[in-house]
Amino acid sequence: MSDEVPTMGVEEEFLLASPRTGRTSPRADRVISRCAPGELPGGAVINRELRLTQVESATGVCTGADRLRGQLTTARRVLASAARAEECALLATGTSIGPGPCDAPGAGPGRYADIDAAYRGLVTDYEVCGCHVHVGVPDPDTAVAVVNHLGRWLPTLLALSANSPSDHGRDTGHHSWRMVLQSRFPGAGIAPHLRGHAEYRKAVDTLVTCGGLVDPDQSFWLARPSSRFPTVEFRVADTALTVDGAVLQALLSRALVRRALTDLDHGREAAPLCPQVAATAVWTASRHGLTGSLVDPAVQRPRPAWELVGALLAHVRPALAATGDLDEVETLLGVLRREGTDSARQRTAAADGTRGAVRWLAEQTVPAQESTLAG
Repeated sequence: MSDEVPTMGVEEEFLLASPRTGRTSPRADRVISRCAPGELPGGAVINRELRLTQVESATGVCTGADRLRGQLTTARRVLASAARAEECALLATGTSIGPGPCDAPGAGPGRYADIDAAYRGLVTDYEVCGCHVHVGVPDPDTAVAVVNHLGRWLPTLLALSANSPSDHGRDTGHHSWRMVLQSRFPGAGIAPHLRGHAEYRKAVDTLVTCGGLVDPDQSFWLARPSSRFPTVEFRVADTALTVDGAVLQALLSRALVRRALTDLDHGREAAPLCPQVAATAVWTASRHGLTGSLVDPAVQRPRPAWELVGALLAHVRPALAATGDLDEVETLLGVLRREGTDSARQRTAAADGTRGAVRWLAEQTVPAQESTLAG
């Protein structure tokens, strides 16, 4: 493996909501029109999402945590300012906390309209937000081999990111209701074990032919080779409540890719996972977050959540040390263990009522000052 540090980038999805009621607001186009390109760092962009109640920011290509954090912070501030001008709050939550769903207009012509037509009731109120991490890889065949190595750890990344306990104001009892909603789509969950990019494309094309996907760019797998960039794309995490949460996901994701590349260089291919156990591992992470046991799909048994987090950290420790990210990741994990997941903190905030929870979420979404870890 080259000593070159893999690149990374992050896409963050957010909800727009009424500061008073928490009901989602279909004002994405107006909010985006207020975001001047010159306000964003180089390479960063702001986009629409499936529903008009959502907006997305995407960083440029980054190699260091400081640059990534700076781009994430700036994009959140730009979007929050534009949202305020449209009498909305920008909320970093995986699902809506207010009543609803919003009676938003359709997506209009184009690909989003095709998705609406294909899935109908599955997507009319599908207001879910994720944090997607891209990590650079050398070529498409390597990307597929790396994805095979990631499957064991994706449920743990989900548990670490859990930030969607509500469903339009109703406490679901889950820590990631977003993942439950996403699991209803064809081809969701951990990708099957595939041998090379040709086999990956054949698997995706078959799902398109069978009507499960609208087009080859749409697979719902929680990690996949990107169809747009020379990257592996992690799609497992709920959108992070804070910038630090997004940075933690990015650094762990990059370390997992770097560790996979090292294993492949040494001829170590990933062992296939049992599909049913893998699905159970994802469900368990969405249900319990870090509050109980998670399923380790490699050994097919439950383990205490923080024990599995420790196993993940041990697995990627050399990769984190090589990129200079180990101290930061250990610090962020320590904060998470002390303060609880974003979903647990959301539940505490919800005790003050919807209006108080919206205000708290909005304050957490946009940093009042730089993280103490920035430097």
